[in-house]
Amino acid sequence: MRDVAASRSAMKALTGAFLLVLATGCAVLPEPTGDEVRGQALGYTTIPPNWSAQASAAQVDEGWLASFNDPVLTRLVHEALEHNPDLLMAAARVEQANAQVDLAESKLKPAIGLLGRAGSKPIADLIPLLSGVMLRLSWEIDLWGRMRYARNAARAARDASSADYRFAQQSLAASVARAWFVANETRLQMALAAQMTEAGTRLVDLSGDRLRVGAGTQTDVMVAQANLATYADAQQQIELAHRQALRALELLLGRYPAATLDVAGALTPFPAPVPAGIPIDVLNRRPDMIAAERRVAAAFDLVGEAKAAMLPTLSISGGYARISNAAVETREDLEQTTNTINATAVVPIYTGGALTGQVRLRTAEQKEAVADYARRALNALDEVEDALTAERVLADRERILREAVDANRDIVRMEESAYRIGRADLRTVSQRQLAAWAAETALLSVQRERLSRRVDLHLALGGNFGTPSEVAPDAGAAPAAH
Repeated sequence: MRDVAASRSAMKALTGAFLLVLATGCAVLPEPTGDEVRGQALGYTTIPPNWSAQASAAQVDEGWLASFNDPVLTRLVHEALEHNPDLLMAAARVEQANAQVDLAESKLKPAIGLLGRAGSKPIADLIPLLSGVMLRLSWEIDLWGRMRYARNAARAARDASSADYRFAQQSLAASVARAWFVANETRLQMALAAQMTEAGTRLVDLSGDRLRVGAGTQTDVMVAQANLATYADAQQQIELAHRQALRALELLLGRYPAATLDVAGALTPFPAPVPAGIPIDVLNRRPDMIAAERRVAAAFDLVGEAKAAMLPTLSISGGYARISNAAVETREDLEQTTNTINATAVVPIYTGGALTGQVRLRTAEQKEAVADYARRALNALDEVEDALTAERVLADRERILREAVDANRDIVRMEESAYRIGRADLRTVSQRQLAAWAAETALLSVQRERLSRRVDLHLALGGNFGTPSEVAPDAGAAPAAH
């Protein structure tokens, strides 16, 4: 009983010493807030209260994927979220960051171990005969906050990885939407190319008929055949582009790139205008900006860790051991139990400049993190301004091209009729057909680009593509930032 009481007394003394020293330790400095990071990174830049491009300042919409009213697109986005390899890699990086937090926090806790020994040797070697069990405890006191800084840096890095994961989700949803629009556009372009080939075939037949009745020439026939070959070649090129677009989309989905995905026969209708909020909100809302701000915080903590490493360290260890009776009988002067308490202090005196070099390194990394935040912030604001400008310009272009398409269709019909009765030559008809085809192709491209740039606008604004439950990361893979 005396042995047990003595061991308890030793452990209480060890714990009391730890608490006393910890109470006198230094508190770590708080990380810079988001406003402080922005002030330091963008002190030279004046952020206006509103966007220079005309836009509603109402709150940014969430769930932008539903605004396209395309169930197939919605299904493809969710398929990509489950199977895209890049997103799975991002989730694994969050798991790694969580593990780094656990490792950093473990260093703030005592290490407790159990050491056991049993065995026998010749009687002349008495010490190895000792058998028993020892309970060991070791604890480094975080006097100056070095380990707490390291823990905080790991937490900030974890939060940055979690924000990166959310931004990767949003980027993947945007990439799938853009790839879906391109696949639909190329399919429609294929249909246009087929119509041109059919028109070219009709002109070949018509020029042959005119030659047989003496109203045409062999040159007209050859020109028509050359145009038909040009149309057929363009049709093959567009078919190749369509298959490439399908494969690109299938890769995003995590599928084998077989170019077998079914696509719609029409472009997704363009959604209604969306509010854009105000510029400063983008820096608070976008996950990539949150990640950049948390990396500045992590860099700040690493500077604190490096500075604290220049100060003395104190470690406390203790143990309680019980030796087997058989060993005690061998030596009468051995006690059956033993307790130990030790304290070790290490004062760095000369390290060849390693500690000061580490402080300079971490300080430079913090400056880099601040500059990176500024770069990303300016790029984020530019992306919104560019997308808002594109909304207006592309809408005007679509209106102009619609008028051009209608006019060219009417001209082609008139020129083909005039050629049949001999009032126009084949070259004029071919030129009008090419002009009409070019206008329709440009119209499709602009319509698809408007859809893609609307997706870019949502991504730039930082709005979620789905409801919170749809975009929430897996609990074990990518927890939300705290």
